[in-house]
Amino acid sequence: MLTRKIKLWDINAHITCRLCSGYLIDATTVTECLHTFCRSCLVKYLEENNTCPTCRIVIHQSHPLQYIGHDRTMQDIVYKLVPGLQEAEMRKQREFYHKLGMEVPGDIKGETCSAKQHLDAHRNGETKADDSSNKDASEEKQEEDSDYHRSDEQVSICLECNSSKLRGLKRKWIRCSAQATVLHLKKFIAKKLNLSSFNELDILCNEEILGKDHTLKFVVVTRWRFKFRNSDPVTGSL
Repeated sequence: MLTRKIKLWDINAHITCRLCSGYLIDATTVTECLHTFCRSCLVKYLEENNTCPTCRIVIHQSHPLQYIGHDRTMQDIVYKLVPGLQEAEMRKQREFYHKLGMEVPGDIKGETCSAKQHLDAHRNGETKADDSSNKDASEEKQEEDSDYHRSDEQVSICLECNSSKLRGLKRKWIRCSAQATVLHLKKFIAKKLNLSSFNELDILCNEEILGKDHTLKFVVVTRWRFKFRNSDPVTGSL
C-alpha cells in the first residue's frame, strides 16, 4: 500500500485560528458557515461583532454567541496532528487554576490522565485493549443508553407561540429529561412546524432569550423565578 508523508506546514491553514494565528484550542465552529476558531478568540470577537471573521456572513443580528458550538472532532484532529499540544495546553490550564487557588475541574483532570496514558502506552509499544474488552464496554454502554433518559429527572413545559408568523403546536405541553437542552427544543419545534431551519426560532422564558446550550434544569433553576410562570414562549426571529 502506498503511503504519502505530508508536512505539518502544508495543513497549518486548516488547523489554525484565523484570529490568533495559533493552533486551535477549544475549537468552536460557527453553525452558519462552519468556519472554526479558538473559543476564547471567537467569543471575544463576537462581543463587538456579529459576523464571521473569515467570510463576514452575519451569524445573528443580536445573539451571535448562540449560534456557535464546540467542535470536538476538529479539536481531536488538531491534538493528534500537533505533537505535545494537548499536554502543553492541559499543563497551562492546571497552572492557571493553581495560580488562582482554585481546584482543577474534573474534565481537565480526566483529559490529562487520558492523554498521559495514551502517550505512555505509545512509548512502551503497548496496544489498546483487546476486541473482547471493547465489545464488553460497548454492550455496557448500550445498556446504559437503552432507557432513553427515562431515569433522568423529568420536567414538564408549555411551548406557546408569540409570533403571528408561526402557527402554534397542536400539543403545547411536553415532558422530557431535565438534561435536554434548548437546542433540542428548537429542533423538535422546527420538525413539528416543518421549518427549513431551527435557527429561525428563538426560545424565551420570562421575556429572556435562552442560550441554545442551556439545559432545562439550568432554565428551571435560573429563569423560572416564580411558580406561576412555568412556560417557555416560542417566537420566530424572522
